Amino acid sequence: MWRLVLPLRLGRTLKCAIGLLLLLVSQHYLVRAAFDSLSTPEIPGWLLRVEGWCFGLVIFLTFLTLARDLLLLPRKFTSGGKRRARATFSPNRRAAILAALAAVPASCAVKGAVSLPEVRHWEDRSAALPPALDGLNLVHLTDLHVSPLFHADWVRALVERVNAIKPDLILFSGDLADGLPSLRLDDAAPLAGLRARYGVFGCPGNHEYYSGYEFWMSKLPELGLTMLQNTHAALRIAGTDLTIAGITDPVASSFAQPLPDSQAALAGAPERSFKILLGHRPADAALGAEAGAHLMLSGHTHGGQILGMNRLVARFNNGYLYGWYTVGGMRLYVGSGTGLWNGFPLRLGVPSEIARIVLRRA
Repeated sequence: MWRLVLPLRLGRTLKCAIGLLLLLVSQHYLVRAAFDSLSTPEIPGWLLRVEGWCFGLVIFLTFLTLARDLLLLPRKFTSGGKRRARATFSPNRRAAILAALAAVPASCAVKGAVSLPEVRHWEDRSAALPPALDGLNLVHLTDLHVSPLFHADWVRALVERVNAIKPDLILFSGDLADGLPSLRLDDAAPLAGLRARYGVFGCPGNHEYYSGYEFWMSKLPELGLTMLQNTHAALRIAGTDLTIAGITDPVASSFAQPLPDSQAALAGAPERSFKILLGHRPADAALGAEAGAHLMLSGHTHGGQILGMNRLVARFNNGYLYGWYTVGGMRLYVGSGTGLWNGFPLRLGVPSEIARIVLRRA
């Protein structure tokens, strides 16, 4: 604001008003004041898009202003103390040009945030996979965040796209909805239409706790989702054992709920089974490997959402951001998110996804 607003040729009152508005937008104060929550803001979808666009405008405007200053920095030291030539553009016109340039990526980022995710195809090879499970077709969904931004029609279109894959298993790794079941059940209801040969399984993410954990854990099974909370389901496929396990989220400690326990989740699983672990956060993947999981599916990072910012997100998740990793002999897949939290509806260079994973024997 100091580099952009102060040079403007406007009255002091107007410059203060512009600076205050930028500050409010950049800190989400408007959302906090009007809706009392950033975790589950009950805001109409169109207003969430506007708020996200304003926030994106401030972000990109900041980077463009910084880039401009860095480009002009050499000129300051090479001018030799001579009187600077008259500026090509007035401060007002420079600010207008920067704002117009920032509006383009902000608009693209909002559009990328709310678009229906495309299917991304993967194969993962493992020597531990029994021959009978070679070719098993999984769909991994994570960070759906059903909300006013991702309402029933959007969810219904997502379900149709997933079912078209004809998956053997559909696996959720948390953050399915934002908001109490009384507010979100109608939007989440189309999930009951998901079809997979061997079932639909999921684990909780941190946002389930913010949104009424016990209610969601009791309601999601009514939509056909088997929720795994430090436990597992033992499946028998083509005469071969397959274990699907799930853990809770570390934020459970703030809600008097059980902390994640990979050992407990896999305790008693058939010894020779191929073990898939669902855990919302990838940061503790090493614990899943120690517990004996062969494959772990996670989310939480949203892939960083904006190219350039995503490396910062990785630092808060033990370096895990998006894609495939090998952790202690276990394969880890971190999804970029099927949706995203409606308090930051921006994606640029980091698209959402429906991950189709075909298991292959190495």
